[in-house]
Amino acid sequence: MKLFSAKNKAADSSVQTSVSHSVSHPFMSIDNYSPYAKKQFELYESLREAVPVIDAAISKITRLLGTFTLKCSDKRSQKAVDDFLDEVRVNNCSKGFMHFLYSYFDQLLTFGTAVGEMVISKDGKSIVALYNASLNDIELKVGSDPLVIDVYVKNADGSLSIVKHPEYLNISLLNPEPNSANGTSILKGLPFVSSVLLKIFNTIGVNFERVGNVRFAVTYNPTNNSGGNTKQRVSEIANQWSKAMRDKTQVCDFVSVGDVSVKVIGADNQVLSCDIEVRHLLEQIVSKLCIPPFLLGLSWSSTERMSTQQADILTSELEYYRTILNPVIRKTCKYFLRTQGLSDDFEIQWSHINLLDETSLALARLNNAQAAAIENTLTEVNE
Repeated sequence: MKLFSAKNKAADSSVQTSVSHSVSHPFMSIDNYSPYAKKQFELYESLREAVPVIDAAISKITRLLGTFTLKCSDKRSQKAVDDFLDEVRVNNCSKGFMHFLYSYFDQLLTFGTAVGEMVISKDGKSIVALYNASLNDIELKVGSDPLVIDVYVKNADGSLSIVKHPEYLNISLLNPEPNSANGTSILKGLPFVSSVLLKIFNTIGVNFERVGNVRFAVTYNPTNNSGGNTKQRVSEIANQWSKAMRDKTQVCDFVSVGDVSVKVIGADNQVLSCDIEVRHLLEQIVSKLCIPPFLLGLSWSSTERMSTQQADILTSELEYYRTILNPVIRKTCKYFLRTQGLSDDFEIQWSHINLLDETSLALARLNNAQAAAIENTLTEVNE
């Protein structure tokens, strides 16, 4: 039973953007990747599941986004909006605006498009919940007005119905192409590299399975004195060898008469080293995701200055993502305050992005303060 289904009498309103569900093989879309396809929702989901470093990078970027607070000019508005951000219901089992925003941001990074809905009460006087819509249930199109995106819901029969209240929706696009209603995922460009990486991992698994699960070649060379019993002896040797191999609980000795040799199949083959190739592929993935390798547990050789520069680059990326999410926060909180008859004058204040060591930051502030004090002293002396 859906949380906001129209049949649920306890719900204040139904969700517009939740209709259908789809089930597919997890990794089929990676091998069937087409660079010219417009939508690759299933592909990007498979990438995150198949390549753990991609999922870890997106999860860490989401957590590094930080939190925010609203500073209202009115005390009543401040108290109301603080309670709303902490207590608003999100989806079917969460509470708090940050849960909605983190899921919204995760969807934005993975698919390049994110859609969230404000579930309004029947009287239209309050927001009862926030809902993260699945992109498989909706269709975004550029309408007759190129400045407006029309939102359609997919029905059970495959037809499309336009959303009746688009003003309740929050839509964000990441680096959209001109005259397009869909954004660009940060995973764009990674399917080919990831498919090569998966082939290497699969080959490693097959090779180690062959090495660990040993296969034997038993050869019987009959002599001139064997007579006509060659087939019988071969059959007996095969039966006894199979019996010895089936019993894994104890050590069995194989005793035979005649010229019988036993060799391990593939024992003389060397397992190929793939460290350099895997690192090259991981470097491509990490560079596309714009996250420092040390945050993913990759201990590549780098200087302290290089790590600092990588942290600064990630900080600028996070600041950019915050500018995309600010309209979502502003629209939702303004609607809430207006429905409560309160002032909607507020300022969004994000938490400080700190990717460096606190000791280094404190030392830097100390050095700046000492330099400022010396400059002031020299200025006074010169005067």
